[in-house]
Amino acid sequence: MSIDTDYIKLDSFLKLANLVMSGGEAKIVIQEGQVKVNGEAENRRGRKLYPGDSIVLTGCSSFVIERE
Repeated sequence: MSIDTDYIKLDSFLKLANLVMSGGEAKIVIQEGQVKVNGEAENRRGRKLYPGDSIVLTGCSSFVIERE
């Protein structure tokens, strides 16, 4: 997935990638430990993602952040 900024916050990424429908849903899946960033569980919805970071939501495909 491409971004045109220096970074994107994790919750915003989940919404942009259509993995969740709302910020509230993003908060829940992150708190439940369903999201891994660069292979490690992430529980901060404000985590900044940069080009090269990989994101996996349990039961979904993996994504890599790229610069547009």
